[in-house]
Amino acid sequence: MNQLKTAFHQQYPTSYFLDTDLPELTSFLMAREWILPGEKLLGVEKPGEGNMNFVLRIKTTERSFILKQARPWVEKYPQIAAPIERNQVEATYFNKISEIPALSAYSPKLLASSPLHFLMMLGDLGEGVDYLPLYQAGPEIADIDLKETVAYLAALHQVSGKGYPENQAMRVLNHEHIFHFPFLEDNGLDLDAILVGLGKESWGYRQNEVLKEKISRLGKIYLSNGPILVHGDFYPGSWLKTSTGLKVIDPEFSFPGIPEFDLGVLVAHMILSQQDRSTISRILGYYVSSVQVDEELLSGFAGTEILRRVLGVAQLPLAADLSERIAMMRLAEKWVMTGQLT
Repeated sequence: MNQLKTAFHQQYPTSYFLDTDLPELTSFLMAREWILPGEKLLGVEKPGEGNMNFVLRIKTTERSFILKQARPWVEKYPQIAAPIERNQVEATYFNKISEIPALSAYSPKLLASSPLHFLMMLGDLGEGVDYLPLYQAGPEIADIDLKETVAYLAALHQVSGKGYPENQAMRVLNHEHIFHFPFLEDNGLDLDAILVGLGKESWGYRQNEVLKEKISRLGKIYLSNGPILVHGDFYPGSWLKTSTGLKVIDPEFSFPGIPEFDLGVLVAHMILSQQDRSTISRILGYYVSSVQVDEELLSGFAGTEILRRVLGVAQLPLAADLSERIAMMRLAEKWVMTGQLT
């Protein structure tokens, strides 16, 4: 932590570095009137392992809340630089959906924001767990959860993206790890260290120039602006199971785009978590929206997401063995090449 704090202050000497130092944290919060007079901090804890940002739950004599700080790197992979302004894009997202009950009911309330310190103060959703256990052998997504996630996307995709931050720097970062890096013939990633035999299986996809060209075209579409608001990272790690139901978090990749990207990611993760194939038709059936969905783009984004999760840096806790991952990649290739989910 000390090395990271030093690195942070070398770039941003006047910004506060969020950590678990209670006296320093108390002074920071009091100076900004983010805590009430007489409100005392009782303790801090990490509500979970964040990927992009550093997150703390703050418990006081009056309540609990969440502090979330963006830093100029990916929190889980500090060696990967990341746009620090992502924090304010996320704040914009929460502000934009705050007046839409079909969306605000599923997300934390934005209590305060400080662009100078790359910090947000969010309402605490309470003790919750993400949906990453879906990737383990056995669990099936509950139909009510599937309906709610799809209904959330359908409502979100009714929101105009006009005037929303383009979030281009975050899209460039994401583009590299979705559409480019996993398909380089020599990217230095040792896939056999992840699962023996995966390296050999990857070559057919890395050397398929037609496949890579189609993925490259999808990448260009991803980098282009679209008419509606998209979450940008709609997978089980962005969903929380809480005492008050399913919640949606982490919209730092949000941008004005097209619905096929969010839907494609959702469909891909149903395959990656080995859900029954009928789940795909249920998703399309539950997606009730005035927005028209292009199946070719949807299947292309879904296939690309499967391939990048199996072959790229952003690995998941998959229970799938080598033969199952091979089947996933073959299906993904078919989806990209044919533009059809059937």
